[in-house]
Amino acid sequence: MNQEPKVFERVIGLDAHPDTFTAAFVRGPTPAAAVHEKTFDRVALDNLTKWAQKHTTPKDLFVLEASGNSFQIVRTLGSIERTAYVLESRQMGRLKEAHANNDKLSALRIAKAYLAGTAKKVWVPDLKTQERRDIFHAHRKAVKRTGQVRARLLSYLSDNGVRWKSGPLTEEKVRKLKAWTPMQGEILSTLLLEKQDAETSRQRWRSIIAQEVLSDPLLLSITRLCGVRDVIAFALGALIGDIHRFANPKKLVKYVGLNPAYDHSGEEEWNGGVRGHGRRDLRSLLIEAAHSILRSKQPVARWGKRLLARKSCRNLTVCALARKLVVAVWYLMMGRWTPLEELDTALQSKMGKIIRELLPHSRAGMAENLQALREQVYERIKSGRVYTLDPAKTFTAQPKVPA
Repeated sequence: MNQEPKVFERVIGLDAHPDTFTAAFVRGPTPAAAVHEKTFDRVALDNLTKWAQKHTTPKDLFVLEASGNSFQIVRTLGSIERTAYVLESRQMGRLKEAHANNDKLSALRIAKAYLAGTAKKVWVPDLKTQERRDIFHAHRKAVKRTGQVRARLLSYLSDNGVRWKSGPLTEEKVRKLKAWTPMQGEILSTLLLEKQDAETSRQRWRSIIAQEVLSDPLLLSITRLCGVRDVIAFALGALIGDIHRFANPKKLVKYVGLNPAYDHSGEEEWNGGVRGHGRRDLRSLLIEAAHSILRSKQPVARWGKRLLARKSCRNLTVCALARKLVVAVWYLMMGRWTPLEELDTALQSKMGKIIRELLPHSRAGMAENLQALREQVYERIKSGRVYTLDPAKTFTAQPKVPA
């Protein structure tokens, strides 16, 4: 039975900063009929709990713009039985006054935007999902930093007449390339140390991701899909969170941003495709997975190659495969699965690569550790979930989940 929506007596717009917040109290059903009762300006964020208990009741609704600490504020207010919603920051940014803007105006604008219904509500992740998102973003930054430091080192070598062809950039090899001056040697040493630090950080985060995937039955089941390994499975779990907030696969496809969208308003030039909306970070990973699928010999890859031959557009084909992958993920996470009796060669190889990411520095006695861990992982993955990427699979608007 659907519950009646909760009716709130007042809406409190909260403009939060790292150390302070401003709160505007509004009463009324619409922005035009709303009455601005009072405003608390620049209250210390450390006093949020005591302030909320003193000046608000459980019948009040807090609304705030999505920012770095907005999810933590919602959890803090929830611990004292206060309801709080987070509103999408992109839409809120469009509502800013061009001639004047301060914390008081921002708090009032946030409250009225909610009453107008123009701002989309953002899902607040649970603590586990938030931790996984933090790990995912830290890994992405480590990968980016590794590439940047390597590019700086190659650029410095090129500036000094040295063109590096291939292979690992070790200090021993670099110093043998030419006679470096003492100052050039110091610069090289610094760049090589930065490169080593970045690679160590990247490997550390990758090891944490592999450990999370191998220990979580749901994430482990996602790795059975063609083209998906530990990083993509972990990203799906971290960025999707609670799968039940997506009623059907179409909603998950839209969330990722793999549904075609277009803008052809007025006399502006037509602009369409899968860019400009959805989770770009997750979509880029799924596009990589789709490229991998297209290179494989799976049935869905043959479907993709036939589509490529018919449409003559690789980008369109890859997006279609990524969409199929998202649909498969929805069914897996919703519990649409069948038991797996045996692991094929490709899946065994994939599991071996993930396990090696978990033990990157344990070369001594690694064979025994790997064998014991491999047997445990094989048993877990057999008892988990499996979903076959069927290119002919279609889905309805409201699929029923079996009890």
